[in-house]
Amino acid sequence: MPLSLILACIWALIACAAGMGPRRFHIPAAWVLILTGIPLLGFVTYQTGPFWGIVLLLAGASVLRWPLIRLGQRIRRALFPERAEDEAG
Repeated sequence: MPLSLILACIWALIACAAGMGPRRFHIPAAWVLILTGIPLLGFVTYQTGPFWGIVLLLAGASVLRWPLIRLGQRIRRALFPERAEDEAG
């Protein structure tokens, strides 16, 4: 098994452990996972090819779904401010 996939499995185990931890650690752990996951995703894609890169991208997105949802909401508010005002009130 390539080193990159071993590191990706360790990343997934750490993500699961962070999810089981106290709620106050979720946001800092999410940032650490994002900052380490992006280069790891590139390493996996480089070493094993685009198929495994896409698989790990989807796996990481499922683990870190709330930061992605919040990012999507911020982008939508920035692009369509009139809709955000309609939904708020």
